[in-house]
Amino acid sequence: MAFSLYKHAWLWIGPEYEEPQLSRAECKALLKKGGWLVRNTYDFDCGEETGFWYVVKDSFGGMEELSSKMRNQMRRSMANYTFRRMTRDELLAMGYEVHRAATEGYKVKADVPTEEDFRNEIINGPENEYWGSFDKGDGHLAAFAKNIVYEQMCDYSVMKARPDELSHYPYYGLIYTMNEYYLKECGLKYVNDGGRSITEHSNIQPFLMQKFNFRKAYCRINIVYKPWLAMMVKVLFPFRKWVPVTSVRSLLNQEEMTRL
Repeated sequence: MAFSLYKHAWLWIGPEYEEPQLSRAECKALLKKGGWLVRNTYDFDCGEETGFWYVVKDSFGGMEELSSKMRNQMRRSMANYTFRRMTRDELLAMGYEVHRAATEGYKVKADVPTEEDFRNEIINGPENEYWGSFDKGDGHLAAFAKNIVYEQMCDYSVMKARPDELSHYPYYGLIYTMNEYYLKECGLKYVNDGGRSITEHSNIQPFLMQKFNFRKAYCRINIVYKPWLAMMVKVLFPFRKWVPVTSVRSLLNQEEMTRL
């Protein structure tokens, strides 16, 4: 099974439509190897409202599917930037400042990675496809995306933009160009911006649904904890709205999703 341990949690790696429903015994077997919890999302795009979803787009309608206001914003984006695939070396050379500025601009405080961490993640991480928004004036990088392409779909795994350039719409043309490429030119079944956020540090998912007609692909979610963590969640859950520690509040937010 393609589960990997990330920040004490066992998570599925790979296309979400392939994730199986795990038995309790299978979850316990993973926890014996380490970690504090197993998060299992399954029955992808089940067609029934649940507490968890992926944010996806499965068709490309060109400029015609966008609102008139959005078309105007798109024209401004395309007037300010060029959008294209970029190499890993280009991202290594130009991406850190974008990543740092974007992280510092989150409405929920997040740890800012060091440049070394940023470079190591790119060098040692999975083979991705990289895209960028480049300023037409001096050519600097205003936004970038790291995508993982599978047989039927593409994960928009990371998207970052300089906060001081958001008024010039660097995301707009970048997302539009990627949607056109993956959905129309490559003929993939859908593109995916990931699962429902538990930290709510970014507004990117509501933005994609409001502006680009992404939708919620609902699925089931189950979480199995180590016994000590299960007890902590049980005790703290009624007080989740008042928990001041971001990481604990995120854990309780995730638990709430399983109960919807």
